[in-house]
Amino acid sequence: MSKCKWLIVFTTILCSQGFYAQSIQRYPLSIEEMFRLADENSQSIRAHQTGAEATAEALKNAKAQRLPDIQASLSVSYLGDGRVWDRDFQHGTHIDIPHFGNNFALEASQVIYAGGAISSGIELAELAHKMSLLDGERNRQEIRFLLVGHYLDLYKLGNQLQVLQKNMELTEQLIQHMKARNSEGTVLKNDITRYELQREMLALQITRVRHAAHIINHQLTTTLHLPDGTQVVPDTTFLNRQTEMLSETAWQQLAATNNLRLKQSELAAQMEQQKVKLERSELMPKVALVAADHLNGPVTIEVPALDNNFNYWYVGIGMKYNLSSLFKNNKKLKQSKLNARRATEELALAQEQTTHAVQSSFTNLQTALADLHTQEKSMELANEHYRITRNRYENELALLTELLDASNMKLNAELDWVNSRANVIYNGYKMKYVTHTIQ
Repeated sequence: MSKCKWLIVFTTILCSQGFYAQSIQRYPLSIEEMFRLADENSQSIRAHQTGAEATAEALKNAKAQRLPDIQASLSVSYLGDGRVWDRDFQHGTHIDIPHFGNNFALEASQVIYAGGAISSGIELAELAHKMSLLDGERNRQEIRFLLVGHYLDLYKLGNQLQVLQKNMELTEQLIQHMKARNSEGTVLKNDITRYELQREMLALQITRVRHAAHIINHQLTTTLHLPDGTQVVPDTTFLNRQTEMLSETAWQQLAATNNLRLKQSELAAQMEQQKVKLERSELMPKVALVAADHLNGPVTIEVPALDNNFNYWYVGIGMKYNLSSLFKNNKKLKQSKLNARRATEELALAQEQTTHAVQSSFTNLQTALADLHTQEKSMELANEHYRITRNRYENELALLTELLDASNMKLNAELDWVNSRANVIYNGYKMKYVTHTIQ
């Protein structure tokens, strides 16, 4: 690429970066602050909260079924005159009837026995509400773990961008140095071309990293409902956190106690048992106390009709039994029993899968710790190699290319160490996510 073209590209980059810097707003963000914003602003968490409120109202409605049923009716009407015939419809006679009619009725009933349907309905509504709360908490854990992954990825991309930019600076210095030596006849043009190609590849990598960071930043700001143009800046102090180190047995015990999927599976099994009770209640009679008061007028059962109001009331016990349930509900009851057995089997399956997830995540955490130990040693060796090469270069015992290679090795080793430390933190949060203990 000619010098003119490089000048145009360099100017374009500077202008675009200047405009970008003016349009963005850097937002330092800690993990705790990120969790707080998610609890307040995440649309997914809000939706689950609304769902929990709906199940709470459904529970109130189920409990209201214990209250008596009261009905009142009032009507007024216009009554036409009547006519009376003999049995063979001969000798018809006109009968005057008072034209204004009224009817008022007040009826009340209180169920005293429904085969356990009401109590089972209330218990089922309570379990549904608990299930909704657990579903919301599980979603909250998923959102937090997802955000932690984005947060750490954004941090690693930022470090990678710094290393690439540093390598770009060193490559530019080397190219300028080699061009000077080329004019002296000590360096071939082909050597310069090789490092110019390296500069092109570094520029492409920088673009890719920036775009990847932009995508992740957009996902974070959208989930947290931060203003457009906000650039999240991860808090580097999170690298100093100590990952909670527990034995695999301790993690398994935490999962058995706190894993929300297990709790939901247990509730699902209980809900199916309540549905079995509901189906059984259909095979039982329904008994209720009843009371009513009626006020009607005129009295049309007399001929001629009486222009009076007639009031009567009654109290008693009523029983209702659906005979068709004897040959219909037996199949529904069998289906409910099978669903209950399936829920119990799914609970056992959830326990197995949770055990496997804890074991796998624990192994990955141990691998990440071993990788961190290796990267620490590699960083020490790379720093020592760079120190020796730099002393040799200052004493004119090493070439600039050797110093550049040593510097790149040092930068990459530091980047790998930081990424390994971030991976340990990520796998630590993965253990908390599997056990649903992210706070």
